[in-house]
Amino acid sequence: MKKIIMFKLKILSKLILRKYRPEIIAISGSMGKTSAKEAIFSVLSSRLSVRTSIKNYNNEIGVPLTVIGVASPGSSLLGWFEVFLKAAKLLIITDKEYPKYLVLEMGIDRPGDMDYLTRLAPPSVGVMTAVSYSHIDFFGTLQNIKKEKQVLIERVSRKGLSVLNYDNEDARSMAEVSPARSVTYGLQDGADVIAQDINYHFGRGEYDIAGVSFKLNHEGSLVPVTMPNILGEAGLYAALAAASVAIHYGFNLMAIAQALRTVRMPAGRMQLLPGIKHTFIIDDTYNSSPEACLSAARVLGEVKLDANASKYAVLGDMLEIGAYSIEGHRKLGQEIFKQGVDYIISVGERSRDIDRGAIEAGMSADFIFHFDDTETAGRFIQERLREGDVALIKGSQGMRMEKIVKELMAEPERAEELLVRQGSDWPDA
Repeated sequence: MKKIIMFKLKILSKLILRKYRPEIIAISGSMGKTSAKEAIFSVLSSRLSVRTSIKNYNNEIGVPLTVIGVASPGSSLLGWFEVFLKAAKLLIITDKEYPKYLVLEMGIDRPGDMDYLTRLAPPSVGVMTAVSYSHIDFFGTLQNIKKEKQVLIERVSRKGLSVLNYDNEDARSMAEVSPARSVTYGLQDGADVIAQDINYHFGRGEYDIAGVSFKLNHEGSLVPVTMPNILGEAGLYAALAAASVAIHYGFNLMAIAQALRTVRMPAGRMQLLPGIKHTFIIDDTYNSSPEACLSAARVLGEVKLDANASKYAVLGDMLEIGAYSIEGHRKLGQEIFKQGVDYIISVGERSRDIDRGAIEAGMSADFIFHFDDTETAGRFIQERLREGDVALIKGSQGMRMEKIVKELMAEPERAEELLVRQGSDWPDA
């Protein structure tokens, strides 16, 4: 049944794209895809007719559903009939409101996925956020992951644009295979679009976050940018990707800066939430990879606390990183200690290497606590937290670290609104 649905979706969505000819901005990468997608959509939609992927619809079913403009009906046969009826209606009757631009997230799980998606929806603009060890279990080596992802850049229209993360070497090198002009973005000197003079502002009292401010530099032109809803490097990279795409479509830097003020990260991506006992929770539980964890650890290190408050790193296993697992977890432990974090709470068998890395770096084992499951860890942390403490909570999807956030958040009745993996699709949420 799934194969039948996939085939019908592919044919119908290709016909819809052929009829309406929207420009496709396709985004991929081992991390930061959804954040970049949301930022690009926020900026472009301030002036253009744009649609973006619902939730994280980034596979062979999700991408066609975005083209059609419907949500997945799940296992409902009647629902799928209505999806196909909507697609047929788009083909028979011209919808004058159909968007001129589609911002599509394209994810990969297996070799051949990117070929399938880019043939279904050929990109005018391709955005590569990073290449890292995510899904290495299915690809064997980092170079195989890069080879699969760079199909997106190889398929960009010659008259289009490739947007590449300068700070990630594997992404940056894809300029060599791009048939279109390429631009780079990043925090390091050498990128075409740069964020410089970065300042994080942490709120007090009412759990507000003042966000991040920086200067957006493009070819020597500078504009100040304030993003009041953003915490961490992931939001900065998303903003720079959005700026790069917007410049391609004729936006000036002032218009981009204004649009970036409204950008928010999706649930589970560096969200600052109020916690019990007047504490702070940095909820980064959507997923995890070594690079993303290191970035989150650096943000935790930047947080300024009252003298009697403590910082907790609550970290679950990083999955699907294959032979890099031991090294990746140990490096994270070392970084946590380097950033001056007071306590480590690790969850899962692989996360024991986080503990080992921190101890090797000089952290006392007295400040490290290990648990096999999220329920026990959540109850333990709940008892230890004191007013003013900050807890970063992060782990791979399979670890379900959002359960700990729900245990610690001041408003658990808002979990479905604020957290990932809630609702009927996740009955154990």
